[in-house]
Amino acid sequence: MAVETDQKEEESDGGRSLRKTERNPPSRIGRLLVGGLLAYTAFENLRDLEGQIGYAEANGVPLADKLVPFGSGMLGVGSIGVLLWRMPVLAAGAVGSFLLGVTPTMHDFWNEEDDQQRQVELYQFVKNVVILGAVIDLLRQGLEQH
Repeated sequence: MAVETDQKEEESDGGRSLRKTERNPPSRIGRLLVGGLLAYTAFENLRDLEGQIGYAEANGVPLADKLVPFGSGMLGVGSIGVLLWRMPVLAAGAVGSFLLGVTPTMHDFWNEEDDQQRQVELYQFVKNVVILGAVIDLLRQGLEQH
Protein backbone atom coordinates (compact mmCIF):
# COMPACT_ATOMS: atom_id res chain seq x y z
CA MET A 1 0.00 0.00 0.00
CA ALA A 2 1.51 3.32 -1.09
CA VAL A 3 1.48 6.31 1.23
CA GLU A 4 0.85 9.71 -0.37
CA THR A 5 3.12 12.56 0.66
CA ASP A 6 3.89 16.10 -0.43
CA GLN A 7 7.27 14.87 -1.50
CA LYS A 8 7.95 15.36 -5.21
CA GLU A 9 11.46 14.03 -5.54
CA GLU A 10 14.75 13.62 -3.79
CA GLU A 11 18.00 14.96 -5.15
CA SER A 12 21.56 14.38 -4.11
CA ASP A 13 23.76 17.37 -3.36
CA GLY A 14 27.29 16.31 -2.56
CA GLY A 15 26.16 13.24 -0.65
CA ARG A 16 23.29 15.00 1.14
CA SER A 17 19.73 14.09 0.35
CA LEU A 18 17.44 17.03 -0.44
CA ARG A 19 13.68 16.69 -0.43
CA LYS A 20 11.57 18.98 -2.59
CA THR A 21 8.03 19.44 -1.36
CA GLU A 22 4.95 20.90 -2.98
CA ARG A 23 4.40 23.47 -0.25
CA ASN A 24 7.85 24.46 0.89
CA PRO A 25 7.78 28.27 1.16
CA PRO A 26 10.96 30.32 1.08
CA SER A 27 12.69 31.23 4.29
CA ARG A 28 10.30 32.81 6.77
CA ILE A 29 12.92 35.30 7.90
CA GLY A 30 13.64 36.26 4.29
CA ARG A 31 9.94 36.78 3.60
CA LEU A 32 9.59 38.83 6.79
CA LEU A 33 12.51 41.05 5.87
CA VAL A 34 11.61 41.61 2.21
CA GLY A 35 7.84 41.66 2.63
CA GLY A 36 7.86 43.57 5.89
CA LEU A 37 10.15 46.35 4.72
CA LEU A 38 8.26 46.71 1.44
CA ALA A 39 4.92 46.80 3.29
CA TYR A 40 6.32 49.54 5.52
CA THR A 41 7.42 51.47 2.42
CA ALA A 42 3.98 51.09 0.81
CA PHE A 43 2.12 52.29 3.88
CA GLU A 44 4.50 55.22 4.38
CA ASN A 45 3.89 56.18 0.74
CA LEU A 46 0.13 56.05 1.36
CA ARG A 47 0.44 58.10 4.56
CA ASP A 48 2.28 60.86 2.66
CA LEU A 49 0.34 60.54 -0.57
CA GLU A 50 0.41 64.25 -1.44
CA GLY A 51 4.19 64.39 -0.98
CA GLN A 52 4.70 61.24 -3.05
CA ILE A 53 2.45 62.56 -5.81
CA GLY A 54 4.38 65.84 -5.85
CA TYR A 55 7.69 63.98 -6.03
CA ALA A 56 6.39 61.84 -8.91
CA GLU A 57 5.09 64.91 -10.77
CA ALA A 58 8.49 66.58 -10.33
CA ASN A 59 10.03 63.52 -11.99
CA GLY A 60 7.65 63.81 -14.95
CA VAL A 61 5.37 60.90 -14.09
CA PRO A 62 2.11 61.26 -16.08
CA LEU A 63 -1.13 60.83 -14.13
CA ALA A 64 0.83 60.84 -10.88
CA ASP A 65 -2.35 61.46 -8.87
CA LYS A 66 -3.63 58.08 -10.09
CA LEU A 67 -0.42 56.07 -10.52
CA VAL A 68 1.12 56.82 -7.12
CA PRO A 69 -1.84 55.55 -5.05
CA PHE A 70 -2.27 52.58 -7.41
CA GLY A 71 1.42 51.69 -7.31
CA SER A 72 1.64 52.10 -3.53
CA GLY A 73 -1.46 49.94 -3.09
CA MET A 74 -0.05 47.32 -5.45
CA LEU A 75 3.20 47.32 -3.46
CA GLY A 76 1.26 46.99 -0.19
CA VAL A 77 -0.92 44.09 -1.35
CA GLY A 78 2.04 42.34 -2.98
CA SER A 79 4.25 42.69 0.07
CA ILE A 80 1.54 41.28 2.35
CA GLY A 81 1.17 38.35 -0.06
CA VAL A 82 4.93 37.77 0.17
CA LEU A 83 4.82 37.99 3.97
CA LEU A 84 2.02 35.43 4.24
CA TRP A 85 3.14 33.45 1.17
CA ARG A 86 -0.35 33.61 -0.28
CA MET A 87 -0.73 33.74 -4.07
CA PRO A 88 3.07 34.06 -4.24
CA VAL A 89 3.31 34.46 -8.02
CA LEU A 90 0.79 37.30 -8.03
CA ALA A 91 2.32 38.88 -4.91
CA ALA A 92 5.92 38.76 -6.15
CA GLY A 93 4.77 39.85 -9.62
CA ALA A 94 3.04 42.91 -8.15
CA VAL A 95 6.12 43.90 -6.14
CA GLY A 96 8.43 43.27 -9.10
CA SER A 97 6.21 45.32 -11.42
CA PHE A 98 6.25 48.19 -8.94
CA LEU A 99 10.04 48.10 -8.71
CA LEU A 100 10.51 47.83 -12.48
CA GLY A 101 8.35 50.90 -13.04
CA VAL A 102 9.52 53.05 -10.15
CA THR A 103 13.25 52.41 -10.08
CA PRO A 104 14.35 53.94 -13.41
CA THR A 105 11.70 56.67 -13.29
CA MET A 106 12.06 57.95 -9.75
CA HIS A 107 15.74 57.20 -9.13
CA ASP A 108 17.29 58.33 -12.43
CA PHE A 109 20.64 59.29 -10.91
CA TRP A 110 22.13 59.75 -14.39
CA ASN A 111 19.98 62.87 -14.86
CA GLU A 112 20.96 64.55 -11.57
CA GLU A 113 23.26 67.53 -11.82
CA ASP A 114 23.84 67.96 -8.09
CA ASP A 115 26.54 65.53 -6.87
CA GLN A 116 24.91 64.94 -3.48
CA GLN A 117 21.47 64.29 -4.98
CA ARG A 118 23.06 62.02 -7.62
CA GLN A 119 24.56 59.91 -4.81
CA VAL A 120 21.18 59.72 -3.03
CA GLU A 121 19.42 58.59 -6.21
CA LEU A 122 22.21 56.13 -7.06
CA TYR A 123 21.87 54.57 -3.61
CA GLN A 124 18.07 54.30 -3.99
CA PHE A 125 18.45 52.85 -7.51
CA VAL A 126 20.95 50.19 -6.39
CA LYS A 127 18.85 49.36 -3.31
CA ASN A 128 15.79 48.79 -5.49
CA VAL A 129 17.74 46.62 -7.93
CA VAL A 130 18.94 44.44 -5.03
CA ILE A 131 15.37 44.12 -3.72
CA LEU A 132 14.21 43.29 -7.26
CA GLY A 133 16.74 40.44 -7.30
CA ALA A 134 15.23 39.01 -4.11
CA VAL A 135 11.72 39.43 -5.51
CA ILE A 136 12.68 37.64 -8.74
CA ASP A 137 13.88 34.71 -6.62
CA LEU A 138 10.59 34.73 -4.68
CA LEU A 139 8.74 34.74 -8.01
CA ARG A 140 10.81 31.76 -9.18
CA GLN A 141 10.01 29.86 -5.99
CA GLY A 142 6.33 30.65 -6.35
CA LEU A 143 6.33 29.40 -9.94
CA GLU A 144 8.08 26.17 -8.92
CA GLN A 145 5.29 25.45 -6.46
CA HIS A 146 2.67 25.47 -9.17
